Amino acid sequence: MVKTSALDAIDHALVHALQLDGRASFRTIADVLGTSEHTVARRYRRLRSHGHLRVIGLLNGPRFGHTSWSVRLVCTPDAAGSVAEALARRDDTVWVRLLSGGTEIACGVQSGGDQDGEALLLKKLPRTPRIVAMSAHATLHMFAGWRSRVAVLSDEQAERLRPAPTSAMEISLSGQDHALLRVLAQDGRAGYAELAAASGWSQTTVRRRLDQLRSSGALRFDVEIPAQALGYHAEAWLWMKVEPSALVSVGTALAAHPEADVVAATTGPTNLMAGVTCRDTQDLYRYLTERVAPLDGVRELETAPVIRTVKRVGTLLS
Repeated sequence: MVKTSALDAIDHALVHALQLDGRASFRTIADVLGTSEHTVARRYRRLRSHGHLRVIGLLNGPRFGHTSWSVRLVCTPDAAGSVAEALARRDDTVWVRLLSGGTEIACGVQSGGDQDGEALLLKKLPRTPRIVAMSAHATLHMFAGWRSRVAVLSDEQAERLRPAPTSAMEISLSGQDHALLRVLAQDGRAGYAELAAASGWSQTTVRRRLDQLRSSGALRFDVEIPAQALGYHAEAWLWMKVEPSALVSVGTALAAHPEADVVAATTGPTNLMAGVTCRDTQDLYRYLTERVAPLDGVRELETAPVIRTVKRVGTLLS
């Protein structure tokens, strides 16, 4: 288990800076933090090499007609680990987690169209004999999405790092764009030389194209950091049946909770799901009984603790 002391004040400030702009130069970050460029670069390399920090580039799927699904699987006791690892190796899975007693899997899937979604959700998975139950939930609306718990910079510091607002300009993706995205999904701070080699473009063209993808909102950067590194040791997924008339109010209320990392309205036997992170199991109990239970309109609540994260935002974890 990673101790909270693995990250000090400078580390937290660096994480917050990268959340604001994942490709901000070390010099720019150093100027904002009031430290040296060497210190920022050294801290970043240490955190990344220890698995405490990773910047990733993410395609804004809905801009291109992609559908996001959350899939729940129940496996035979001997199969969950191998099935989870097989799912994690697929390009269309975004995240994969082992839940409950290790027999349940939750994963996120982004499909480029109905046929792509059917290939995984409706055809391949049900034919796997070691999967005994499956449900698929299409995401209808995001109330909160994969946010971080690190916010230590002042408003003035944050404004110096925050990129310009995105525009609604139309953009289409080429094969070279997809080559860039594959590299950025592994390392959002990959250098222009590496991106040029992957795409076949010049470094100047790569730089200009990244600016276009970001300014159009087609590409965004996020920071992945294990909850344990920040002192949080109890993660869980919640599936709720909420009265339709209360769905917006309950979703909005959950999104305002600092414990909630992601909150989404979905299709399926439940209509609201949330991923939450707490300090420990007692903190999780208090959250469920004191924060979630009083919400009007929640008819049923199912809680599944996360046992292991097999894939986190596009990357298979060892």
